[in-house]
Amino acid sequence: MCLATVFKESDNTVICRNVSRIDVVNDAVVIRDIMGDETKVQGKILMVDLANSVVKLQCD
Repeated sequence: MCLATVFKESDNTVICRNVSRIDVVNDAVVIRDIMGDETKVQGKILMVDLANSVVKLQCD
């Protein structure tokens, strides 16, 4: 299983670790970890690096 870490692009802070699913709903990004916990962030996906399991978001 490939799990990702989601970072805030502006300062590289970790938003969520062990991410198994990401959904885009209107202007929000909904991040779900392997435990099923969801984090909703206003913003957009800037980059997804599948080889290194990294996702960067631009947060509003």
